[in-house]
Amino acid sequence: MDAQRAQDIANKSTMATVMYNGTRVYIEHVDQQNGTATIHPLDQPTQKQSVSVSSLMES
Repeated sequence: MDAQRAQDIANKSTMATVMYNGTRVYIEHVDQQNGTATIHPLDQPTQKQSVSVSSLMES
């Protein structure tokens, strides 16, 4: 995934299916300049982490 698509998903009011290492995640924030996103698993909102947007997959 590229940073712009990640930002588009993060800004939408409807939920897109985004995977990180086989786990569905929610994109909280995208840093387009650095190409990173702050995410958390859907069922663990306190498990935030920053990852490369290239490691996110939309399905």
